[in-house]
Amino acid sequence: MANVAVLGIDIAKNVFQLHGVGADGQVVLRRRVMRDQLLQVTEAMPPCLIGIEACTGAFHWQRHFESQGHTVKIIAPQYVKPFLKGQKNDGNDAQAICIAVQQPHMRFVPKKSIIQQDIQGLHRARQRLVNHRVALISQMRGLLLERGVAIAKSASIAQRTIPEIINNPRIDITELTRDIIGTLHAFLLQLNEKIKYFDKQIEAVFRESDVCQRIAKIRGVGPKTATAVVAAVGDGADFKNGRHLAAWMGLVPRQHSSGDRRVLLGISKRGSQHLRTLLVHGGRSVVRTAQRKSDPASEWVNELRERRGYNRAAVAVANKNARVIWALLQHGGEYRANP
Repeated sequence: MANVAVLGIDIAKNVFQLHGVGADGQVVLRRRVMRDQLLQVTEAMPPCLIGIEACTGAFHWQRHFESQGHTVKIIAPQYVKPFLKGQKNDGNDAQAICIAVQQPHMRFVPKKSIIQQDIQGLHRARQRLVNHRVALISQMRGLLLERGVAIAKSASIAQRTIPEIINNPRIDITELTRDIIGTLHAFLLQLNEKIKYFDKQIEAVFRESDVCQRIAKIRGVGPKTATAVVAAVGDGADFKNGRHLAAWMGLVPRQHSSGDRRVLLGISKRGSQHLRTLLVHGGRSVVRTAQRKSDPASEWVNELRERRGYNRAAVAVANKNARVIWALLQHGGEYRANP
């Protein structure tokens, strides 16, 4: 193990497969270790380059390996797949990771601190409850529609209308149905309280972060978007420029081009769906409110909306905001709306 220069580790729950090569590219290590042995094995090695696949626990192991003096690179699974040889098993996966991490133009996953992971945990927990709330409202609407009672698709209208329906004796539904809908609505109210709790936690994180407050001065970026972006990309040092950050978030068109024939399709939807959703919704609000404004930024948005349509304008604003966020993260300073 003394001459390992690059080490690929296939991370799992209890069993870890190691594949190491020397400076000359020859295989010098193939080993299968248990969870409680992994840190002992890597600590006995001289500092080397370790590649691991992005998965649950990857950032935990990254911090431990770096504390031992190693250089750690995390690779997205789709970038490891092309280097897989033969059948899929732990040994071949570790070998593919080892080959992939040595590629000169490989893209790596931005590293995350414990604080960043905590903030991401807040966002993911809140989003889980929001998804449950949407599903619950849809179920209540469906149950009522089967009884001949139709209500609007809007979540706010549904939450306001459902209690009126189940408490109205003139509406022809059975007592059992009223009890079912009433129980589901009580659960909906509990979800609303839990979502408000996470909102307060995110607001507290936002107030304590000077970086998040500077980012939130951008039109279309609020506390949730600012904290989610900082939790995902840190200071943005893993991206060459703002265009790379916007592409990583999936805010650029997909391509299907060949030769001189260039075909641009819909947005690529790469990266984090949560981040992209927040930025696009922020872009929608900018496009909607720009119609009543006459500053240079709003004029650009209005011209874009008239030329390309509402949805494309919203994505374009989201893309521009992502680039501005990268500039603020990398270079500091305050946001200037119309420099």
